[in-house]
Amino acid sequence: MAKLDDVDFAILKLLQENGKKPYTEIAKQIEVSEGTVRTRINRMLQDNIFEFIIHIEPDAIGLSVQAIIGVTTKLGQQEAVAKHLNQYPEVRFVAAFSGRHDLILQAYFKSNEDLVHFVNKELAKLDGIVSADVSIELKKYKDTFSYMA
Repeated sequence: MAKLDDVDFAILKLLQENGKKPYTEIAKQIEVSEGTVRTRINRMLQDNIFEFIIHIEPDAIGLSVQAIIGVTTKLGQQEAVAKHLNQYPEVRFVAAFSGRHDLILQAYFKSNEDLVHFVNKELAKLDGIVSADVSIELKKYKDTFSYMA
């Protein structure tokens, strides 16, 4: 993977502002050729620096319940539990963290009943889970995928 330079960062910043911005416009703004922009973007895509995705507002598609779930696993079971959790379409994010819980996951549901079913039926049947601590989003103050100021 190549090291990113100022041109790469400038391109990434502009794409974060508007992922549909034409390469010609990016080139003009950062004073390089369109070919340079195209080459840099292709290299960064190939190197998995970023990917073009769409961000859907969960409420707009009927997913009105967001939960952050802290999962405590049996010793030696964290990896297996994480791999199993990855298979659920409701689960958007799974990661290992230091602290109180071994895994933290973010999941979206259509209703509280769906969340209760997920915890009491799906998580409960997974071998390796000791406990789950569920927090439901009450109000969103910020939700972004922007990592550059």
